Amino acid sequence: MFRPSPLTRRIAASGFAAAAIGAATPASATVGYFDHGIGIQAKGAGGAAIAYPKDSVAIGANPASAFSLGNRADIGIELFRPDRNAAFSGNFAGPDESFDGNDTENFLIPEAGYVRRLSDTLAAGIALYGNGGMNTDYGRNPFGRFGATGSAGVNLEQAILAPSIAWQPVPGHSVGVSLNIAYQRFEAKGIGLFAGYSQDPAHVSDQGTDHSFGAGVKIGYLGEITPWLTIGAVYQSKTWMQEFDKYAGLFADQGDFDLPANYGIGFTLKAPYGLDVTGEVQRIEYSDVGAVGNPVNSLFAGVPLGADNGPGFGWDDVTVFRLGANYRLNPNWQVRGGWAYVTQPIPEDQTFFNILAPGVVRHHFTLGATWNSDGGLEISAFGFYAPKVTLEGENSIPPAFAGGNADVDLSEVAVGVAVGWTFGAGQ
Repeated sequence: MFRPSPLTRRIAASGFAAAAIGAATPASATVGYFDHGIGIQAKGAGGAAIAYPKDSVAIGANPASAFSLGNRADIGIELFRPDRNAAFSGNFAGPDESFDGNDTENFLIPEAGYVRRLSDTLAAGIALYGNGGMNTDYGRNPFGRFGATGSAGVNLEQAILAPSIAWQPVPGHSVGVSLNIAYQRFEAKGIGLFAGYSQDPAHVSDQGTDHSFGAGVKIGYLGEITPWLTIGAVYQSKTWMQEFDKYAGLFADQGDFDLPANYGIGFTLKAPYGLDVTGEVQRIEYSDVGAVGNPVNSLFAGVPLGADNGPGFGWDDVTVFRLGANYRLNPNWQVRGGWAYVTQPIPEDQTFFNILAPGVVRHHFTLGATWNSDGGLEISAFGFYAPKVTLEGENSIPPAFAGGNADVDLSEVAVGVAVGWTFGAGQ
C-alpha cells in the first residue's frame, strides 16, 4: 500500500487549493458548453463515468461511485485549445468576411478529488472540477460593421465543488447524493451596440468580470447486476445561481444564468482478458435556462434584452452518447479509448448571436492510459480531438442588421495528466 509522506500530503493539499482557485476555466464548448467528461481517466474513455468510475473526480459524474472507489485522492490538469471562427455572407452592411475568434488560445483546467470509506456501508468524498464554459476573443470585431467598437467576445467559466456521500444498502449496489456548490464568472466586451435593444443598456457590455454562486443536487445509483454487468444512473437538478448584476441588461430575467438540469444512464461490460466496455446516454436541458435557450428572435419583436423571459442564445436541449473501452495490459498498465457524440444545440437560424458562443462540435475522439505502481501511485494521461464543424446560418442575421447569414465553426484538441494515490482497498 502506498503511504504518502508528509511532504506528499502537503503537495496534494496545495494542489487541491490551487485547483479550487483555477477550476473555473472556460472549457469553451464540447457537449454544448459542458465539458465532455469528468475526470482525466473518464476523459480518455470518451467521457463515460456514470457506470465506470476510475478516479475520485468521477464522483462528480455519479456520487454513488464514492463507495466503489475505496480510499484515494487525485489531482489533474488539462490543456485545452479550441479553434473558433465566424463568417458573414449576403449581409448588406458589409462584404462577405471571416473573423478569427482565437486571440485567447490556450486554457488550463484543473481538477481534484478525494474519497474515503467511512464504514462497511458508507463512503464520502469531494470533487472539484470545471463544469464547462465558453470563450471567444475576436481581435477584429465581427459586429464592427454594425457600429460596435474594440475587440469582441465573451468569457464564461463554471466550476463545481461536489461534497458527496454514498450508501451501500446491499453488497454491489450503492446510492449517492452530492451537493453541487457552483461558482461562475462572466465577462462580455465589444457588443455595446446591443445596448439599444436592452431594458438596462448600462449593463450589456464592457462591465468587467462578474461573479455568482449557487447550488444544486445530484443523485446517483451504481449497481453490479452480474459479475460482468454494472449499470448506473444519475439526475442533476438545475443549479440555481445568483444573477450576473453587471450583465442584467444582457441575459434574460435580469442577468439570470442557472446551470441546466441533466440526467443519464450508463453501463459497463467486463469482458475477458482485462477488457472493459462502457457506454452512457446523457440529456442536458439547455432550453430550460432562459439566457441560453430563449431564441433571439423575440428581440426584434419588441422584447428587450434582460427582460423577463427575454432573448437568449436559442439553444436546444442536447443528447450526448459516450462509448469507451479500457484494456489492462498487465498489472501496471491500462490503455483506453473512446468516442462521444452530441446533438446540435444551435439551430441554423440562431447563429448570429452565437458568434459569441459557437458550441457546435459533434464528435469527440479520445485516447488515454494509466500507469500504476505496486504501491498505489497512479499516473494517467489523455488526449482528445473534436473535428471541425461548420454550422451555416439560414436567414440568421435579422433584417434590422441588414440580413444575410452568419456561419460559425469550432474544432478542439486537449491533453491532460493526473496523479492519483490509493490509500486502501477499493473496487
